Amino acid sequence: MASILIVEDEERIASFVAKGLTAEGHVTTIRGDGPSGLDEALSGLHDLVVLDIGLPGMDGLEVLDQLRSQGSTVPVIVLTARDSVTDTVAALEGGADDYMAKPFRFAELLARVRVRLRQSQSGNGSGGGQDSLHAGGVDLDLRTRRATVDGRQVDLSAREFTLAEIFMLNAGHVLSREQLLDHVWGLDFDPGSNVVDVYVGYLRRKFGAGAISTVRGMGYRFNA
Repeated sequence: MASILIVEDEERIASFVAKGLTAEGHVTTIRGDGPSGLDEALSGLHDLVVLDIGLPGMDGLEVLDQLRSQGSTVPVIVLTARDSVTDTVAALEGGADDYMAKPFRFAELLARVRVRLRQSQSGNGSGGGQDSLHAGGVDLDLRTRRATVDGRQVDLSAREFTLAEIFMLNAGHVLSREQLLDHVWGLDFDPGSNVVDVYVGYLRRKFGAGAISTVRGMGYRFNA
């Protein structure tokens, strides 16, 4: 369990991220503007910060600059506008540990949060070689977005890879169809859709029939 600060002025996004992280067992705090976000981040109470760039009062890049200039080493994942190369470069050069382009899928954000927390806890930093997931003979490289099964590379679509990430991050735990729809397909979804079942079928064909079990009346479980 980690304490995660979310500095985001769009209430819907902040609530969505907080809900997902809380479901993973983390404690979340939300701040909706730059000055209060900076004060909270400097409190030393949080293990990681999810920081939007477009904030009222003080933009995220200034918050990041103030954090680093005051000696804070808390991991920061910056949220940027889609295709905003300038913001991305400025954030990384300003001391961000990672970035996510909006709109984003929760499963990918969760994977990046897990990686940064592991690196922070192990003291490895951004070059610590932790950007991968391993379970049940499946290996996912989160940097290159490549997958191997028992050493054999398999091709995954972007959606298949994201679904595989959320399964492997929760290996051994049952995930409901609603959770998978929410995390992988985004904020808006049709609860009656069978898209999860279809994509689970795709992964079974690529990972092996026994990789993912159906738990009747509950959902699916990735077998570690």
